[in-house]
Amino acid sequence: MVEAAILTDGESAAAGLRAEVSGAVLTLTLDRPERRNAMTGRTWRTLAHVGQSLPASVRIVVIKGAGPSFSSGIDLDMFSPEGVEGEPPLMGRLTGGPEDGAALDADIADYQQGFLWLRRPDIVSIAAVRGHAIGAGFQLALSCDIRVLADDARFCMKEPALGLVPDLTGTKPLVDIVGVNRAIELCLTARTVSAREARELRLAELVVDGADLDGAVDDLVAALLAVPAEAAAATKELLQQAAGSGLAEQAERERRAQIGRLTALARAAAG
Repeated sequence: MVEAAILTDGESAAAGLRAEVSGAVLTLTLDRPERRNAMTGRTWRTLAHVGQSLPASVRIVVIKGAGPSFSSGIDLDMFSPEGVEGEPPLMGRLTGGPEDGAALDADIADYQQGFLWLRRPDIVSIAAVRGHAIGAGFQLALSCDIRVLADDARFCMKEPALGLVPDLTGTKPLVDIVGVNRAIELCLTARTVSAREARELRLAELVVDGADLDGAVDDLVAALLAVPAEAAAATKELLQQAAGSGLAEQAERERRAQIGRLTALARAAAG
């Protein structure tokens, strides 16, 4: 049963995003099915707001799309002279003046905040993907710790084909997962990756029949919640640090983290 909605109806409608908390689980639903859940700057700023106002009780964040697709990516109306209703036209910011770069840098940095918080050690983020996850949709899935795909899921990094670059924090996880050479091939061909290939490339932790997607995510959430929150957060932080660390440095971090855990357990046992 849903206990709380952390966005007002007006905020949800404007951003095309629903955010509902039930116990320790926040479910974020991209909610513009008539546009295949295309996202706008307001979507990303609202995602950032959700991350900043996340209740302390939340341990798991599940992101999914309403309807048959996860997300078709950026709403291309953002590039039109009129822009998206209620938002300033993106291209209208380019006046040719020296301030253009600084203004766009600030905008994109704000958008990126909607993706960065999903890596926080105190939560586990899950992308539940069915149908297409294109461009910004692919990057949103890449921002999550775990990707569970329906067998009809499709990934595509479309930005280079549009004359752009991926700029919503997706390049690092993509390279970390598939390596730089494969990442170059995927981005510069802008080809579609099937669910089966995504699993082979380690872009998906689990691929299931479409009818089983919700149940598979529910089972995963239950398994994650069975682990004590403090131990889960400490372990996730260690794992995030491991790739960039030498063995001796990582071993030292493990010792420090374990001392902290043992100390906390001893205090709890002492009452």
